[in-house]
Amino acid sequence: MKRTHPSTIVAFVLAGIVTGYLIDLAIVSNGSKAIVPPLSLPITLAGVAALVVAFAWPIRRAVKGKATKHLDPFRAMRTAVLAKACSLSGALMFGFGLGITLFLLTRSVVPSPATIWLAIATAIGAALLMAGGLVAEFFCTLPPDDTDTEKKEHAHA
Repeated sequence: MKRTHPSTIVAFVLAGIVTGYLIDLAIVSNGSKAIVPPLSLPITLAGVAALVVAFAWPIRRAVKGKATKHLDPFRAMRTAVLAKACSLSGALMFGFGLGITLFLLTRSVVPSPATIWLAIATAIGAALLMAGGLVAEFFCTLPPDDTDTEKKEHAHA
């Protein structure tokens, strides 16, 4: 599995911005209230970010050779997939939070600052999830193979 490319992150953020803005626009155009993310959402996103980094830490120790116990390869693979999912979903939610914030700030009647701060807090929590996923992906990356020793062994044979 390869690490997440920056262009993929940018594409997910842009898709989230467009989606958040257009969904909020469609909801308000139909006469309903705009989406206001609850305070529990950014707290949960930050908590998941901390958990995914905590899950990846033993893998980092095993990769660096500092672990005392054997590491299950299936656990390492599942953690790497979780890290990639967190980085991509964090990027999408970051864009969604920014899209909602952008929608709220571009209205002729600006809503209360508490509503805007909840949308910004959602974007910050999602950015933490995205960063946690990227850090966990880095923790799950194997070091490059040492090809110099293989070349020397073949040269002497």
